[in-house]
Amino acid sequence: MATPAASQRPPQPPPQPSRGRPLRARSAWSGVLIGVGIAAFVDETVFHQLLHWHHFYDRSTPGVALVSDGLFHAFGWFAVVIGLVLVADLRQRAGLVRRALVGGVLAGAGAFQLYDGTVQHKLMGLHQIRYHVDLVPYDLTWNILAVVFIGAGAVLLRGVARSVNQPSAHTS
Repeated sequence: MATPAASQRPPQPPPQPSRGRPLRARSAWSGVLIGVGIAAFVDETVFHQLLHWHHFYDRSTPGVALVSDGLFHAFGWFAVVIGLVLVADLRQRAGLVRRALVGGVLAGAGAFQLYDGTVQHKLMGLHQIRYHVDLVPYDLTWNILAVVFIGAGAVLLRGVARSVNQPSAHTS
């Protein structure tokens, strides 16, 4: 039998062992998801909808192209939402590492763009950046910007990895 005092205590939440501990890898992966989603959103909005340069899948009918754009757009937003949910959890745990998050965003956006520019444009031929123009300047710009984003993200992530033993790393 439980004593009266024991039955009157409010239930205690489970302990959070990571509370206040910087969670660098999780912060970085949250950023990667957000970066992929942002890059997909910018690609879809600017190049597909505003400029009408291409669709996600250009090798079929206009109806299929629009459906492929819708699925691509949904993928991008799911990535952003999942990344933001992870960021909210990290903030709740006081484990968010801002530099890792920003580094992840840049690396994720760059990785998406490089994948899009090399695999989807060239290897799979799903679409090109533009049609009926010389593609070299577009391809170079697209892929060079991707490498710059990846490089900037890697510099930030490397700086976070170096600051592992610094207690204030999660506030920077």
